[in-house]
Amino acid sequence: MLTDAQKAQYAKDGFIVIPGFKSAEQIAALRARAAQVVNDFDPAVAQGIFTTKEQEKKADDYFLGSDNTMRCFFEEEAFGPDGQLKQAKELSINKIGHAMHDLDPAFRAFTADARLEQVARDIGLAEPQVWQSMYIFKQPGIGGEVRWHQDATYFDTTPISVTTFWFALEDATLENGCMWAEPGGHRSPLRERFIREGDQVRVEKLDNTPWPTDATAVPLECKAGSLVCFHGLLPHYSAPNRSPVSRHAYTLHVTDGRAEYSKRNWIQRDASLPVRGFL
Repeated sequence: MLTDAQKAQYAKDGFIVIPGFKSAEQIAALRARAAQVVNDFDPAVAQGIFTTKEQEKKADDYFLGSDNTMRCFFEEEAFGPDGQLKQAKELSINKIGHAMHDLDPAFRAFTADARLEQVARDIGLAEPQVWQSMYIFKQPGIGGEVRWHQDATYFDTTPISVTTFWFALEDATLENGCMWAEPGGHRSPLRERFIREGDQVRVEKLDNTPWPTDATAVPLECKAGSLVCFHGLLPHYSAPNRSPVSRHAYTLHVTDGRAEYSKRNWIQRDASLPVRGFL
């Protein structure tokens, strides 16, 4: 799937953007299914808010219980002082997570792509294993910031192997909160590790290397249908979305089955729901 030049760019920068990977029809089908999931979601069940800030406080039972099912999470700014939604439900959801790729036919159809298997192999994953899926809405006006982080924080393997497959379902621009990344930043150390022990989670500080700044980071603007692949150690970030348009995306976190998957990672699988690859 990838040319030698693309492989070299991935090795150099820690990420690669592949335009036109998914068709308009494939995107439309996934967006329609996500809209149906949100429509069927009852906000009274749980007001789970997704945030990458103060993770130990926010990672409650609702979040931890989403590891091997499908749950909706609200934007941080979705609720007013009275605790009520400030706008329509469908404009208030931050994301759906985290096992749609295995449990839902529409999400499985989007994920089960032989071309993804080949891309994974081209960038070094001999036995791709898909642990997590997220449908991210990045809502207009209230789409939350995602602070600088490395995905290997949440999917620790020995050696580090987690790779992110991020699909733009709408154009991702500077205005609506596209991702930013530090070219070559995947050669920096792992700074934090998110650890689960039973029903408790904590963030372990590993390294004090500072996060990137505007001087070294670049925006990853891309058109709908693009696939962005990046290394688990690559620092990345997205700003709040204060624009009037959303920035829908679908993302998968994939490790190499040859690597040892930590028993302290927050997502675990057993024989009742074994981890699978793209095929």
